[in-house]
Amino acid sequence: MNTYFLIAAILSLLMGITHSIMGEKYFLAYLFMREHLEEVGNEVYVNRTTRIAWHLTSIAWMGVAIILFVLAHHHENPMVPILASVIALVFLGSALLSAIGSRGRHLLWIVFLIISLLTWLGI
Repeated sequence: MNTYFLIAAILSLLMGITHSIMGEKYFLAYLFMREHLEEVGNEVYVNRTTRIAWHLTSIAWMGVAIILFVLAHHHENPMVPILASVIALVFLGSALLSAIGSRGRHLLWIVFLIISLLTWLGI
């Protein structure tokens, strides 16, 4: 078993779960305040769309966690380096965008970077 992929998978899964819980509790509640919604249109539509988009991101990270878990158990497959390289690049890009976009304040960029590095090490 490839331990690097396994740890990256666990981090990605935890990140997806935490993203949904923390976002629902702290971010989305603020976003849905009435004074912000009047500018963009129908309150119900905006709330539902935002909530769906938020949780789709979490589901995508959990899906990547499953892929990394499978790669960890089938690391001898010749497709693993290709798939792992794509995953590592996606998480590296996510780390850079998060770090630059939030000016380092949103600490999730660190988790993205760790997952990217672990995935590269697993190759």
